Amino acid sequence: MKKTEKNDLMDKITSLVKRRGFIFPGSEIYGGLANTWDYGPLGVELKNNIKQAWWKRFVTMRDDMVGLDAALLMNTKVWEASGHVATFSDPLVECKKCHERFREDQLKDIDTVCPKDKKNHELTESKQFNLMLKTFLGPVEDEKNTVYFRPETAQGIFVNFKNIVDTTRKKLPFGVAQIGKAFRNEITPGNFIFRTREFEQMEIEYFIPEPKKDSEWQGHFEAWRGEMHEWIASLGIKKNEIHELEVPAEELAHYSKKTIDFEYEFPFGRKELYGLAYRTDFDLTNHKLDYTDSEGNKYTPHVIEPSLGVDRSVLAVLLSAYTEEADGEDTRVVLKLPAKLAPYKIAVFPLLKNKPELVAAAQEIYHSLKLNWACDFDDNGNVGKRYRRQDEIGTPYCVTVDFDTLEKGEVTVRDRDTMKQERVKIDELQNYFSDKF
Repeated sequence: MKKTEKNDLMDKITSLVKRRGFIFPGSEIYGGLANTWDYGPLGVELKNNIKQAWWKRFVTMRDDMVGLDAALLMNTKVWEASGHVATFSDPLVECKKCHERFREDQLKDIDTVCPKDKKNHELTESKQFNLMLKTFLGPVEDEKNTVYFRPETAQGIFVNFKNIVDTTRKKLPFGVAQIGKAFRNEITPGNFIFRTREFEQMEIEYFIPEPKKDSEWQGHFEAWRGEMHEWIASLGIKKNEIHELEVPAEELAHYSKKTIDFEYEFPFGRKELYGLAYRTDFDLTNHKLDYTDSEGNKYTPHVIEPSLGVDRSVLAVLLSAYTEEADGEDTRVVLKLPAKLAPYKIAVFPLLKNKPELVAAAQEIYHSLKLNWACDFDDNGNVGKRYRRQDEIGTPYCVTVDFDTLEKGEVTVRDRDTMKQERVKIDELQNYFSDKF
């Protein structure tokens, strides 16, 4: 896809998600707050469907996984032990005229051009800037009351390692999964929901026995590498849009011995979607935690970490699903979402809004189907416009109640992707859709 086409796609997505109630700018009626976003009625359904699919796949369906929901605020000693207080920072330069700060790695002409106004201003030498968001607990704002909003969800898992082992009696290898918010005081957030200061993660810390040789941890690493690719495919993301990048040794995080970034071809460039890291025994060692196996051997487990961003997942899913198709002289916009991710699975229409008998029959079917699937009742505009509206928000199937429904007990079921229609008996609808989802 050409660059202009990619930029055009991003504009179309950002327009669609606001117009259809997926994502709104944060605090919009008060002028907004830069790089904050609110998930609307359809967006929160899509986001929850992604999280639920992830949880089912990696927790509910596996015997070697358990879940956790740790607090956003943690004792500051956690972040000192993890290395975040000392090392979680970006190198910044400051313009001596406008006093704005910028990430050094994103500047092209050091010491000459200010990124803000594009003029030749002198820039300072780079200094490290900690990315953790700081706040204070209690009424006094002093250093001893300083706490940080967590910059990652991982540490909540590590500090609860002993509690989890003691209460679940899990044996290595096993994993702990968590979905939750994290916060980073990013200097250059942007690209819609791709990089924000408040974001949500789906993260796993998979604990393995202390490896005696590299092949032992590498086997677990490769297994999770395969799991990541299968998960990506389940989201409807095309294989050729995903690229692996092994992070060079000099760019690895302070806790990592090996990291692979799974990059997606976003309209604004090839960027990280997910990460897979081998954290060795760094975290549990720093927190002074160990494990005793069934034979009485005590050691510090090592960790494989698949880390997935929820918001980046939403963006990649929307971009991959967005489709424009010729439909006669018109262009049909369709979100070809996997059915399990679609905010609504079925939309139910009465053919005519002003015919009470059709509306009543449609509402009865709607309430019946809603017991098992997320449904939308739509009687606004003609049926053609309703189809287009449902196509644009990704609803896989539409059910239309017409006059033949009243006589023959049949409805028209229309498929989003093929636009094919078929007649189905009302009393067969539950079985019909059970085979679809």
